[in-house]
Amino acid sequence: MQTDPLSETLSALADPTRRAILERLARGPATVNELAEPFDISLPAISRHLKVLESAGLISRGREAQWRPCQLEPQALKQVDEWLAYYRRFWTGSFDKMDAYIAKLKKKDKK
Repeated sequence: MQTDPLSETLSALADPTRRAILERLARGPATVNELAEPFDISLPAISRHLKVLESAGLISRGREAQWRPCQLEPQALKQVDEWLAYYRRFWTGSFDKMDAYIAKLKKKDKK
């Protein structure tokens, strides 16, 4: 069964270890060993996380001699942001209504 790219991306982002890996890669490329360092899990487990991230298009892996540095691929995150943008207008509208209501309450209290 084939999953749409947005669902695959959101599924990959659902795991806190994978989000931490992305956070680290936002600072620049890193090797698998560098990515594994802060976690108390095996290298094969990190590799499985990297495969999920790569499959979702969130990272890419290069090849430099014996190293396979990973780097962030922001396009998949951009797709999530574009999807969220539709809903962001509802949040903004709700906050604007709440601000107006608070201002109304403050004005009422002053009377």
